[in-house]
Amino acid sequence: MGYAFKRIDRHGKPRYTACYEDLKGKITSAGTFSSKKEADRAWQRAEAEVGKGRDLNLKRGRQTFKKYVEETWLPNHEVEPSTMQSYHYSIYKHVMPEFGAMRMMDILPEHVRAWISGMKKNGVSAATIRYNKVVLSAIFTTALNDQVTYIHPCKGVRTPTVPEKPLEIISPEQFDDLYHALPDADSKLLVETAIETGLRWGELTELRGRDLKTRSRLLTVSRVVVELNPKFHPEGKRFLVKDYPKDKEWRRFKLSDQIVTKLEDHIIEEKLGTDGLLFVYQPETPVEEPPAPLDPEALGWTEENAKGRRYRHGTLSAYNAAKCRCDHCRRAFAEYRARRRADGKDNPREPRRRETDGHVPANWFRNRIWKPALKKADLDPKVRIHDLRHAHASWLLAGGADLQVVKERLGHGSISTTERYLHTLDDADDTALAAFDKIRSRRRTD
Repeated sequence: MGYAFKRIDRHGKPRYTACYEDLKGKITSAGTFSSKKEADRAWQRAEAEVGKGRDLNLKRGRQTFKKYVEETWLPNHEVEPSTMQSYHYSIYKHVMPEFGAMRMMDILPEHVRAWISGMKKNGVSAATIRYNKVVLSAIFTTALNDQVTYIHPCKGVRTPTVPEKPLEIISPEQFDDLYHALPDADSKLLVETAIETGLRWGELTELRGRDLKTRSRLLTVSRVVVELNPKFHPEGKRFLVKDYPKDKEWRRFKLSDQIVTKLEDHIIEEKLGTDGLLFVYQPETPVEEPPAPLDPEALGWTEENAKGRRYRHGTLSAYNAAKCRCDHCRRAFAEYRARRRADGKDNPREPRRRETDGHVPANWFRNRIWKPALKKADLDPKVRIHDLRHAHASWLLAGGADLQVVKERLGHGSISTTERYLHTLDDADDTALAAFDKIRSRRRTD
């Protein structure tokens, strides 16, 4: 039962503190007032809120956003390590600079709207803005459930529209050019397995000998590997193997005869065994032939700098004085720095070594194998390794495969995700146009 506690202040006037019993049975103040009547109303309101299961301890709401996130939310929020890594990057790059110093109880929808407008003005993409708001909303959903705050500032706040762009699917002809541009047999087998299976990168690079049954041609997808910053790995390592794919369901499907034969030969030749990785990081993979020496006399001149001077491309002067960053000038500067380091100058650093337990690092493969092959095949440099998964689904559907079968092969959670791949090839509308033309050109016969 609440009550009003009377005391006399330093000016000799009576003051009344409204006292009530909180959810933990502790006597807590609901404020101090000049009249007993006001104090009685305050503790009665407080008891009514406690009766609804609400914690009215305002001290929790007075803590800063930074304190709550770092001491309560992040340590106790149960998510996948890769998701936690993504949360950290979003929070410390976009969220904390805006809200870190503010008290939890002071953050209102108007502040969230201003934050979103600021990101938009600063050129942050619509997709990134949406993700940042998702993270902020998750923080305040927990805070609301834990009664740290009694308002969810993200509710009703909209973010810029993220346009649904059409999928760009590489054609079989383009894939053939890409395949022949790859530098060695191992990279060719990896890329061909990707297009034949539609696996995600983490599923593909965690495949082991035991996952393939050569007689039945069945491939089982039961694990995935994720590459992390070591501080987010439970054991401080770089690669984390999870005993379930993305949607937490194993899947099994058949492969073609030709890819099974190639994989079987690869397993035998490399003596991989049942636990060996099918695709292993090979740092000694040969690189492209060194480019021809630069000839500044044939490269032309830069634009005028602030002093009205121009310099020949492919020279240090162009890089330093004209601030030119074309490929030729960047290469000239890189070669200059390499020569100095080779001579023991500029504090030459130790060669960078990749931390790997045998898994193929995505960034290494992208920069050393994939991008050079795209360039050699004259394909759009924006084509990603993941786009082979899109191509797999699109080719299957264009060839007449059942939609449900394709969904199960790719491990999609919803059939609507698989439907995105219908009619994505450039020639996918040819059948429809032929059917239309057949009816359009029909003549009446009497």
